[in-house]
Amino acid sequence: MLLFQRCAAALGLVGALLLTGCATQRAVQAEVQSYSQLQALPAPPTYRLELLPSQQAQAGQFAAIEAQAVQALAKVGLQRDEAQPRLVVQISAQARTTLPENWPYGPGGGGWGWGMGWGWHRHGGLGGAWMLDRPPTLQYRSVGIVMRDAQTQQLVYETSATHEEVWSNDRLIFGTLFDAALTGFPHPPAGARQVRSEIPTQ
Repeated sequence: MLLFQRCAAALGLVGALLLTGCATQRAVQAEVQSYSQLQALPAPPTYRLELLPSQQAQAGQFAAIEAQAVQALAKVGLQRDEAQPRLVVQISAQARTTLPENWPYGPGGGGWGWGMGWGWHRHGGLGGAWMLDRPPTLQYRSVGIVMRDAQTQQLVYETSATHEEVWSNDRLIFGTLFDAALTGFPHPPAGARQVRSEIPTQ
C-alpha cells in the first residue's frame, strides 16, 4: 500500500509538471499572405494610423487591438507620427467561433463572431445540451494591415494573418498575428506562407 501511494504521488507530480510545461508555452500557426510595392523602408519610417468609423465608435473595445498593432509595427521599424507620416496605415481584426466542416457526425458551421465594427453577431449554431457527437468549437482569429503612401494615396503594402484552433487567448493571439503578418517587411516572401510562433501563456 505504501509503495502504491508513493507511485501515485510521483505520477501526480510528473503530471503536474507536464501540465505546467504545456501551459507556459504554446505554438501559434498563422496563415499569412502579404503583397508589397515597397522597394525599401520609407525614410523617415513614419505612419499615421487611420481608424474606420466603426473602430472610432467603439474605441474602448478597439484600444487593445490598436496597441498590439502599433507594437508590431514598431518591431519592423515603423514609427507612429500623426503630424508627418510617410504612410497611412489601416488595421483590422476579426474573431468568431466555427465548427469543423468535415466533422463525421454532422455538419459544421455556425457560431458567433465580431469584425471591424466590434459588434457581436449570432449565426445560428448548435444549441441545447452538450452531446458526445458535437464537434469541437474552433476559435478563428484574423488580422489585416493595409498601407498607403501618404502623399499619393497609392496602396503600397497589404498583409493578413489568420489562426484557427480550439484554444484562444485574444490578448496573446492578436499581438502574435500582427507580428506574423509583418514578417519579412518590407520584402515578404511571395504568396501564402505559414508562420509559427511560440508564445508564453502565463
